[in-house]
Amino acid sequence: MKNRDDNNIQYDEYGGYYDKDGYYYDAQGGCYDPEGGYYDPEGNYYPPEEMGYEEGYESSAEDQYSGDYSDDLSFEDMSTSPGRSIKREYNNAEKYSTSYVKSSGKKKAGFSGMTIVCAVIGVLIGGSFGAALGAVIGAMFVMNAVVTGIIGAVVMGLALGAACGSSVNHIPGRIALIVLTFLIVNVTGVYFVLYNIYNGPDSAKNLMASTIQETGQLKFVNKIFLSEEEIAEISNRNSMGTLDAEVDTGLISVGGSTEGAGEGEDASEASEFDINGFEIVEVSGRTYFGKLMIINDPSRVKLTTIFDGSWKEYGETLDVLVDKGNFLAGVNGGEYQSDSNKGGSPKGLVVCEGEIQYNNPQAGDVMVGFNTDNILIIRDIGGMSASSVKDLVAELQIRDAVTFKDIADGDDNHFTKLIINSESVSLNGSGSGANPRTVIGQKADGTVLILVTDGRGAGGHLGATAADVISVMQEYGAVNAANLDGGSSSCMYHDGEYEMTSVTLYYSNASWRLPLAFVVERR
Repeated sequence: MKNRDDNNIQYDEYGGYYDKDGYYYDAQGGCYDPEGGYYDPEGNYYPPEEMGYEEGYESSAEDQYSGDYSDDLSFEDMSTSPGRSIKREYNNAEKYSTSYVKSSGKKKAGFSGMTIVCAVIGVLIGGSFGAALGAVIGAMFVMNAVVTGIIGAVVMGLALGAACGSSVNHIPGRIALIVLTFLIVNVTGVYFVLYNIYNGPDSAKNLMASTIQETGQLKFVNKIFLSEEEIAEISNRNSMGTLDAEVDTGLISVGGSTEGAGEGEDASEASEFDINGFEIVEVSGRTYFGKLMIINDPSRVKLTTIFDGSWKEYGETLDVLVDKGNFLAGVNGGEYQSDSNKGGSPKGLVVCEGEIQYNNPQAGDVMVGFNTDNILIIRDIGGMSASSVKDLVAELQIRDAVTFKDIADGDDNHFTKLIINSESVSLNGSGSGANPRTVIGQKADGTVLILVTDGRGAGGHLGATAADVISVMQEYGAVNAANLDGGSSSCMYHDGEYEMTSVTLYYSNASWRLPLAFVVERR
């Protein structure tokens, strides 16, 4: 901004004046240069192209601000310098100075630098969004990822460029317009992709509908595109049978048998059993990536909870649950109240170190945990009374246990039993949708297998199906295996670091709050 020349000042009737070089200083501390630009009182410069001239207008020293303006401002000639003065319509400086900068007159034709910059930003934002959205669906169809990315980049680029290069010259207005544009494009883009999936090949529609039906908060999406009859029909196509057998504890010999060696391990390695052995291996499939925790001594696998005589409103993240007990590792466990990510209250049954801390069995509940002989027990308790469950816990000598559900009533689609006594549950199709999973199993020699997978777009993966997790458990020799709470709750923590975090974007470096966790003791 040019320095003021206070010599021989002659103020006009509006409190402003011109210096000898043709700069006009208004009463509010702003300055207009001879080229038509404006410096506000804070020193911010607005070039002529942002000052609201009508299309094709050229400024000059004698006639700089006459133009087709709105009623916010009116202009008149002054004898000292025709066309240079501003007749103020407002009673305070703030409205006056703001109304000038926000003038609604037409700009000169052409693209401003701001338009180009914002168009580039729009392409980047739109392309990123399109790629992210496409990645979620791209686990099934690569073309969707490409198409969505291109559409997102082009539309967002044009929209943001137009928004920032428009006559909305003030920053709050631009921001509001950008946000509105972004939301409209995103919602439209999501709807476009989902519409194509639900009206595309049956394989895509079936997998998507089955996946959505297993979520806690997104079931409404199916109802937008499908009727109740169609949802039920699709659920039946990807469904599971039942396993009525009870766990035969005689098939498990802790540290003894090598007959359970799976396809993923060498028999000679299995014979050299190290009771203190612990490792984490990576597993993957077409639509998921995961990590499998292998704990040779099942007595090291325990349950930790936030219970101290009562349950709380808020739970703890997995790292807190693991570190506060100085455990080596941990994963999320059974079903719990996850609304608003409070996570302080479990569901079903919780047994910790032989003590029943929660006992409110519901329809479909399946108890998953260890008895005092460190054998994994998987038992139906849905429909039982709390007193009957208490008696069963005592009878089976349960030391640590949680619950998850085997239920498929259309509104709630969950599954728990995967393998009982080396027999896997029968499947229609893939058995389920694809989602993040947490699964626990046990081999014939007592080794505990705990699997956590990603999904819902994390790493570009949709998730693991029932068929996927059964395959992994069988490959590593599981005699018994059960599915635990999954989705956004699935996570794995080991020795001070997350191996698998929540797939929810805003918890992508940690976990949801949990009331409990299966943990592994240090040695």
